[in-house]
Amino acid sequence: MWRMSGQNQSWVSEFILLGFSSDSTTNSILFIVFLLIYLSSVLGNGLIIMLVCLDTQLHTPMYFFLSTLSLLDMGYVTTTMPQMLVHLLAHSQTISFASCWLQMYVFGALGMTESILFVVMAYDRYVAICYPLRYTVILNWDLCIRLAAGTWICGFFSSLLNTFFTMSLPYCGPNRVNHYLCEGPSVRSLACMDTHFVEMVDLVLSVFVVVTPISLIVASYIHIAKAILKIKSTQGRCKAFSTCASHLTVVTLFYLPATYIYMRPNSSSSSERDKQISLFYTAFTPLLNPVVYSLRNKDIKRAFLKVMFYGRWTRGPQW
Repeated sequence: MWRMSGQNQSWVSEFILLGFSSDSTTNSILFIVFLLIYLSSVLGNGLIIMLVCLDTQLHTPMYFFLSTLSLLDMGYVTTTMPQMLVHLLAHSQTISFASCWLQMYVFGALGMTESILFVVMAYDRYVAICYPLRYTVILNWDLCIRLAAGTWICGFFSSLLNTFFTMSLPYCGPNRVNHYLCEGPSVRSLACMDTHFVEMVDLVLSVFVVVTPISLIVASYIHIAKAILKIKSTQGRCKAFSTCASHLTVVTLFYLPATYIYMRPNSSSSSERDKQISLFYTAFTPLLNPVVYSLRNKDIKRAFLKVMFYGRWTRGPQW
């Protein structure tokens, strides 16, 4: 539980994640609920990836980025949910310092990558609606690969900076984290030194991965709205808006709680409230994203029905 530093000072070698409750009955109920959420998230996002890979009619930039989002969501819930499920039933809720470091890094990297990916998806909708005849020319395969790779590189590099500064702080006790995962603000509150500098670094990174993406998304949709208003037919306007509605929904579900957690002063934080709000982007968003895109998307429904009832795939246009 403790390790000695060179100056004979005890340092934390593991953390205790307090989770949601100490009551075994409550934890058993939560275990069933979160297990269903986890399995549904993995199956739903996995289904979208499978459909996009198998149906060549879905080989377009929009569905390429959607499958990337699904892959991120699967990684997102797998980084946090299995450990949460084990801790709900186990008597010990400990996590080693190294495991906490790794979870914080991967969780942050996937979250930051997803945040940047939403900007790319907004750009995809902007090109599709404002330049429909040049859509596949502008968003060609090479550009899509570069954009997707760029989001992963930016996300994982930004998380490395954030995690390095947070876990480099001295932790000499206590080691009880009032959370169900190793998330930066909750762990950093246990450091036994002033964390003002690290908090400033975290704020700068938050501006980069939260405020900047939101601003770019808003700018994209201002141009999209102007283009939609120029469409004369009501049916055409509704069709154009429907292609953006799913993206706007998942963006709202992701950014609202993330903005609350990472963009507010630490003095106004509440550990219990933070745990509840963080569930939106750690559990519910990965669960709801496939539902939102499936319910409002005729192409996904068609591909699903094809694999379920026909078992064959129609060759479609390549991009």
